[in-house]
Amino acid sequence: MAKINPLLILPPVLLAGFVAFVAVGNLREDRDVLPSARAGHPAPVVALEEMPGRPLFTDGMLRTGDVTLVNFFASWCPPCRAEHPLLEDLAQDGVTILGVNYRDQPHLAEAFLDDLGDPYTAIGADPRARMGLDWGVVGLPETFVVDGAGNVVMRHAGPLTDEVIETRLRPAMQRAAGIN
Repeated sequence: MAKINPLLILPPVLLAGFVAFVAVGNLREDRDVLPSARAGHPAPVVALEEMPGRPLFTDGMLRTGDVTLVNFFASWCPPCRAEHPLLEDLAQDGVTILGVNYRDQPHLAEAFLDDLGDPYTAIGADPRARMGLDWGVVGLPETFVVDGAGNVVMRHAGPLTDEVIETRLRPAMQRAAGIN
């Protein structure tokens, strides 16, 4: 009987493993949802630069006992512009939204907020993306739900939509507030 070279078996085994890995990834409940390594853990430290004329988003604002949203945005980001009216609606409904202006020019961010409105209770600039890196931001916009103790409950990558707000954001905010 001829011996089979063990190296000939390796490529099909590796291919089968890769196919299984991809298949399992595609079986996730919602492929558009990016899990956050921060969920269930304390929010990273907030270290932002001041934006003139606007209240500065500080670390203590995440530990007030109230559920908050942390929204990373930039003036150069078209999806940020698209979701902005929904942030305005949430703010009008009494939701506390803390803004992080990410890798942006301060004067462009000011013009963006002056033009579209300012839904943020407080805001800060992250021009070098240091805070974004700590929070695991991979693209803009990204929104995090943080409970009153300062723990990240949920992350949404991409623009908010009415559907995302009703099916993911509001339920996460209710869970964070202890409302089932």
